[in-house]
Amino acid sequence: MSADIRSVTSSTPPAPTLRELLRAGRVPQRYPDVAPLLRAMDDHERERAGRLLARVSPDAVLAAHPKTPVVAATITGPGTLAALEPALTADLAAHGILLRSRVSPFDSWIADLSDPVGRGLTDSDLVLCVLDPTVITAELPQPWRVDDAERVLTEKIRLIRGLAERFSGATLVLNTLPLPATMTGQLIDLRSRARLGALWRTANADLLALSERNSGVVVLDLDPILADGVPATDARLSVYGGAHLSGPLLARYAREVGALARLIAGRQRKCLVLDLDQTLWGGVLGDDGAEGIEVDGGHRGAAFTAFQRVVQQLGSQGVLLATASKNNLAAVTAVLRDHPGMTLRESDFVRVHADWQPKSAAISQLAADLNLGRDSLVFVDDSPFECGQVGAELPEVAVVQLDDEPARHVEKLLRGGWFTVRELTSEDRTRTDKYRQEIRRGEYLGSAASFADYLRGLDLVVRLAPVAERDLPRLSQLTLRTNQFNLTTRRMQELDVRRLIEEPGGLALAVHSADRFGENGLVGAILLRRAADAWHIVNFVLSCRVFSRGIEQAALAAVLRAARASETGCVTAEFRRSARNGIVSEFYPRHGFRQQERHDGGDVAFYRHDLAELLEHPTHIRLLDGLAGNEDFTKS
Repeated sequence: MSADIRSVTSSTPPAPTLRELLRAGRVPQRYPDVAPLLRAMDDHERERAGRLLARVSPDAVLAAHPKTPVVAATITGPGTLAALEPALTADLAAHGILLRSRVSPFDSWIADLSDPVGRGLTDSDLVLCVLDPTVITAELPQPWRVDDAERVLTEKIRLIRGLAERFSGATLVLNTLPLPATMTGQLIDLRSRARLGALWRTANADLLALSERNSGVVVLDLDPILADGVPATDARLSVYGGAHLSGPLLARYAREVGALARLIAGRQRKCLVLDLDQTLWGGVLGDDGAEGIEVDGGHRGAAFTAFQRVVQQLGSQGVLLATASKNNLAAVTAVLRDHPGMTLRESDFVRVHADWQPKSAAISQLAADLNLGRDSLVFVDDSPFECGQVGAELPEVAVVQLDDEPARHVEKLLRGGWFTVRELTSEDRTRTDKYRQEIRRGEYLGSAASFADYLRGLDLVVRLAPVAERDLPRLSQLTLRTNQFNLTTRRMQELDVRRLIEEPGGLALAVHSADRFGENGLVGAILLRRAADAWHIVNFVLSCRVFSRGIEQAALAAVLRAARASETGCVTAEFRRSARNGIVSEFYPRHGFRQQERHDGGDVAFYRHDLAELLEHPTHIRLLDGLAGNEDFTKS
């Protein structure tokens, strides 16, 4: 932990370093403390820490912290990948996630992908097939020509495409192939080099297109990493050890996979909270005035403008933007509204917060206003003190510390891949507007005479219907991103949802809502397996934006009504406790279900509703029930 962080917590004993925890064998007991320590490390320190953390048993951590999220990964490929496992262990640990990994035998990737069930890959969340240039170069004749390379490229891409299209049971992660300089250098004429480059890039484009055809496949593009100057290979390790991708490249690959793992574990971030002075603009507004801040003028001003453009780009894709600044609010608002050099405007932010309280308090209030967990936030500031204070008081918040060189702001912000999603949905693009509506609802609640009056005044409409094809990405995203009202916390990729729907009796219901303040969109989902004797609720998820309005009761009442109409015997359900969903632990008993049994120390409970007495429909909600085939099923 840095001296800055320790200085703001001087009233308590300094926290142990990761090295001290490792030496004392205390990592399993203190695993929640590991994440902020790793996030403060540079790449070299994290690499060493990863090698040590890879020796820590996931079972030992789970014994001490049973609700720690776990991501299981199988690592396979044509080369030696020993350096990947510790890099991935450290990256996941930096976000509070455990890695349970298995490395396949050397060069067994084709057998693995050909028979994922027989090879035991279906127990994994991720199957990382790490491709390297030897899948091509090892097949070339000696001597070789560009025509030979074209033939091998065509054959290998066809093979990989076939394997990917038949693969099932986990998310398959592939990657593009680096083009080695040692390969182009063997061609002495420039025309041949250019043709090889074109063929190689076409093959990589074909690989990248695989994710468009198969929702269970992710293809990572290594070109942007190589463009940052990361070496593709280490000649000695490649020749002597069969490790055909360099350690630094595998570390950056691990960071990309880590963003995907956070999605699976429900640990992705949703809101970017920004300092202003020396972060969004140069100078100090309170000292320099609006006319004196640096933005959109000169070299430094251009750097701040570039940073603002990137922040705005993130906001346009559903990342919530907010400020936490020690400044006068009126002066900040005036700059955002009127300064001619600003790219970001007040309308880009879901909340503009500026006052003189500690930034940890401002961030906590922001999370409460938006009904977000603090682990959904990323805080960006140039001040070591402010970053330290927030990190010490709010360890769940991801902290990005900038420095006094604004040209590096963009790189530092984007490096974490904090806001990565599998696919952008229409809900993402309108998220800021929806959260602004939520703030207006909160203000309306404050003006209502009672909560019942508030609910009646919302004019709430709920639509329940079998999920449409266009809604599958959003429904999957709900299971991945929702932590509080998620009754089993099962994370489902789009392919998993599709498989459930295609099962006999499988059904996915989308819950849409709207009220006087606007459309909320697709806010929930109920996943079902239906049989003649019973319907089983596989999972029920609801966005935290629409808690406590009766939407969950209205949707559940419709399911119970439809089940009785189908003459089934009962509806069963289960609840699996996680670190975040305790708020809904009594949801089923509260709505007429009787507990049948409990397992895993009480963390898993099974329930049954005999359908004798149906759940009442909330009178303040107008329900459009597509499940019943009646688009005007209203309050009764």
